[in-house]
Amino acid sequence: MSGARMAEFDPVPTSADAFAQLAIELHDAPGVEETIDAVVQFALQALSCTYAGVALHRRGSRPEVAAVTDPVVAEVYDLQIDDEDGPLVTALRERTNVLIRDTSSDLRWPRWAAKVAALGVRSVLDVPLTTGTGSTASVGVLGLYSPQPDAFGPDDEAIAHILARHASVAVATARHEETMAQAVDARKLVGQAMGILMERFDVDGDRAFAILKRYSQDTNTKLRDVAQHLIDTRKLPH
Repeated sequence: MSGARMAEFDPVPTSADAFAQLAIELHDAPGVEETIDAVVQFALQALSCTYAGVALHRRGSRPEVAAVTDPVVAEVYDLQIDDEDGPLVTALRERTNVLIRDTSSDLRWPRWAAKVAALGVRSVLDVPLTTGTGSTASVGVLGLYSPQPDAFGPDDEAIAHILARHASVAVATARHEETMAQAVDARKLVGQAMGILMERFDVDGDRAFAILKRYSQDTNTKLRDVAQHLIDTRKLPH
């Protein structure tokens, strides 16, 4: 979670120029963390929210709280992630906006709403981050929060939708680039580890890779981690 990087956006953040500036900011961000941070900081300036956050979709695991502008947002998220229920979870699963005008009177998630109201959050707008309609389209959710009831009107929803579209593509691209970089790094590590085995045991490349793979399976360790261990210690894991 990060809030260290503040983008200096146009003083009228709903203008086309401001969104163009945001697009440049997102394109220039060096990684996923910086991309998400630019999104939540823009949300604070462009929308009627006091707090903002982003939770990212992780296939087969709990959503990841990736960025919050205030610790209260992390509490709002954790309450839902732990129970696997709430507007965040609904927005993520159904890929639809969820608006709560007043947590003190909303009846859809009464236990969660009561706890959130006690934290001082009255209005909630969760907007899904998606890149399409398929099963892998979910990127995450942008959450907007205010201590005022009925804080988000149609204009806020429209602006949040535009922001979510920019954010979805930018985050998906940043995650893909990070994955590709990790894959390249893993191939380099495995190649270096194979070289060590080939020299030490006088085996060919296929045999060296088979040795690494067997140790990976026997120790339930990722192949790149086995390779890193061998490079660092000159020993295979037990």
